[in-house]
Amino acid sequence: MRFAIVNLGCKVNRVESDAFAAALMARGGVPAAEEEADLVVVNTCTVTGEAEKKTRKAVRHALRANPTARVVVTGCAAALDADAFSSMDLRVEVVPKGELAAAAPNDAALRAGEGFRTRVGVKVQDGCDNACTYCIVHVARGRATSRPADGVAAEVRALVAAGVREVVLTGINLGSYDDEGLRLAGLLERLLDETRGLGPRSGGPDARFRVSSVEPMDVDDAFVSLLASAEGRVCRHLHLPLQSGSTRVLSEMARPYTAERFCELVDGLYAAVPELSLSTDVIAGFPGETEDDFAMTLEAVRRCRFAKIHAFPYSIRTGTPAAARCDQVPAPVKAERARRLRETGRALRSQELARRAGTRELAVVEPGGTALTESYFELPAPEGAPAGSLVEVTFPRG
Repeated sequence: MRFAIVNLGCKVNRVESDAFAAALMARGGVPAAEEEADLVVVNTCTVTGEAEKKTRKAVRHALRANPTARVVVTGCAAALDADAFSSMDLRVEVVPKGELAAAAPNDAALRAGEGFRTRVGVKVQDGCDNACTYCIVHVARGRATSRPADGVAAEVRALVAAGVREVVLTGINLGSYDDEGLRLAGLLERLLDETRGLGPRSGGPDARFRVSSVEPMDVDDAFVSLLASAEGRVCRHLHLPLQSGSTRVLSEMARPYTAERFCELVDGLYAAVPELSLSTDVIAGFPGETEDDFAMTLEAVRRCRFAKIHAFPYSIRTGTPAAARCDQVPAPVKAERARRLRETGRALRSQELARRAGTRELAVVEPGGTALTESYFELPAPEGAPAGSLVEVTFPRG
């Protein structure tokens, strides 16, 4: 059977899609283009109104591209409105993500190697107990749950033994991980211990771990201490969502921190981990955001020295409190603020690259001759370095 998987949305979706692919390949399936596939799986996203539009477009594209393929739709958008997809065509079948996940093989090593990413994601948490006023993911995914640490450790050991040099821990609200009192820092400590010296016979650095994203309120002292002491085996890079630099806007988003508290957290992180690089998410043009609010956001991102900014113009998501507000920011204003954020982000990234000039970091070699550093910069890989290997690279001067 030939299959194609169309993935939309977050890193958790990407990990789940990889698991679907491994399950199909374990049963003799062969990856193919949508036009040639017998089965197309669309893993949907519903985080914003724009994401919802892209999701429906992806399903329609799969139906047009292949008039005979079976089209399976799963994921967050399908969980919220299954009928919207099943009514598109008789060939569409909506399957809950849990049913597809249950079909995935237990052999984690199937996701290591050709056809999969060199940096392999492991989902350790799902769902969210927060209810940000612009977001509906907590409805689609349900309450926060954590995988037992024993299962996570077994999967990670198998991946590292198969040659994976960077494991990316993912979750919808990863920082809320809690397995009977074992929090994220404790899980990482266990994974570090159980993978030390494990991997390719050729030796080289031990496998490392990257935290995909963590909310600011979940960064505790134990996590900071581990980040500072792990000597790079826990990557000194964090994705720390800010969303707004205005405390008033943060309150209306139902984000449980102030802008000043966020910046103080970042100051403390840099003091404890001087090598740290940070990336973030920022929403431009949330309902009611004024020019003064936006100026505070620009001030905050500069103070935090973000090495990368994901700037999004606010997108109305029907069913959320923010969507019902009557003080929506005009689309041209949102677009202009997002542009200014991206421009600021590019300048900050250039400054961070200059700050690291001449320093050396371990990096995972990607197919195509690039390598991703610990601090999440792409640099040229050393000539002849095999994809998937962990090698030392130097940041260029000038």
